[in-house]
Amino acid sequence: MAPPTLVMASRNPGKIRELEALLPDSGVKLLSLADFPRLPEIPEEGATFAENAATKALAVARLTGHPALADDSGLMVDALGGAPGVFSARYAQDRTSPRPPTDADNWGKLLDELKNVPKGERGAHFVCELALATPDGRLLRARGECAGVIAFEPQGDTGFGYDPVFWVPEYAATMAQLGPEIKNKISHRAMALAAFKTLLRSWLQEQETGGSGSVMTNSD
Repeated sequence: MAPPTLVMASRNPGKIRELEALLPDSGVKLLSLADFPRLPEIPEEGATFAENAATKALAVARLTGHPALADDSGLMVDALGGAPGVFSARYAQDRTSPRPPTDADNWGKLLDELKNVPKGERGAHFVCELALATPDGRLLRARGECAGVIAFEPQGDTGFGYDPVFWVPEYAATMAQLGPEIKNKISHRAMALAAFKTLLRSWLQEQETGGSGSVMTNSD
């Protein structure tokens, strides 16, 4: 019997690579929104990461007819009251320009806002909320976090997003200096997927037995 198809509800190539690397031998056939170029953009208008992830997963599952895995993730900085939060990907958005901000635009704005904040007050954490939705409306959720400190300047050239300015004290390096092998063990997305894999196994078993349910959750 062919494995179930799971659509990753993202067009972000960096995020897709990470999800593929973190879900080897998962028992599913992985596709992404790149395989469905005619699908419309799904607005991210929720107040929380969990709300945005669920909205994307449910919409993509309905539009493709396949179970869909969505994540919403971002950076929360203590000194900024949790910002940029759900606005992480568009933190430096210029409302007068249609061009979306680059990663460097976003972390550049962050460093500028924290330029007078001392080292001991630059705590932050990455958050990842995952949601798997089925075409019939079932929803599975998982959450992961990774704590760190905002560096004073960017370092490293791997990863994406805020990785160059996210300092991981345990490794005395930014996330962008660690490389994918270590990042895929400690990142917020890795933590969320570790929790999610338990739910995925249960869901796959139910597909084989014809079971059903509504909402399942797990968190790191």
